[in-house]
Amino acid sequence: MEKDQAQNQAEAVDETEAAEAGPESEHETTEEVDNFQEDQQELTKLLEDARAKADDHWDQLMRTRAELENFRKRNQRDLENAHKFALEKFSMDLLQVWDSLELGHQAAQDELVDVDKLREGTELTLKLLVDVMQKHGIEQVDPDGEPFNPEFHQAMSIQERDDVAPNTVVAVVQKGYLLNSRLLRPAMVMVSKAGSGAAIDEEA
Repeated sequence: MEKDQAQNQAEAVDETEAAEAGPESEHETTEEVDNFQEDQQELTKLLEDARAKADDHWDQLMRTRAELENFRKRNQRDLENAHKFALEKFSMDLLQVWDSLELGHQAAQDELVDVDKLREGTELTLKLLVDVMQKHGIEQVDPDGEPFNPEFHQAMSIQERDDVAPNTVVAVVQKGYLLNSRLLRPAMVMVSKAGSGAAIDEEA
């Protein structure tokens, strides 16, 4: 009997403790649920913010790509125009020479033309052409009487001369030209050599 009573008392104590512990355990579970929901809401908010930033960055990337493409097209168009119209200013300046040549040609058709005036007009046209050329960096190479220079002169023939030093340009068959100091066309020249038949110094 005593053993049964002790067992009953122990079970009663367990039930009492369980009853007392129940509300606290339920409270802890509610807090965990609330915390989970808060964490979930925070994660959702962070995800939305990240998505919004990603969308913004994507838009910026697309705008940048579009701007770069427009910039590339503008540069390509400008380069094509530069190639097409690189000589526009030179051509405009050259037109006045063309006009002057046409006027001189028309005047030359007159049987009663004054040759002196025609010669004067031709000289003015030639001077106008030289001015235009110099304005655009084109210079003549006219080395008559100068030492032969293979970088700018091309020897057409050699003449034995005792009155000038060997390797001297004694005649210019065709003038040469430079463009901004770079050779466009060498001057075709005749060069002197000593009576002994010494060769042209090509390294001069």
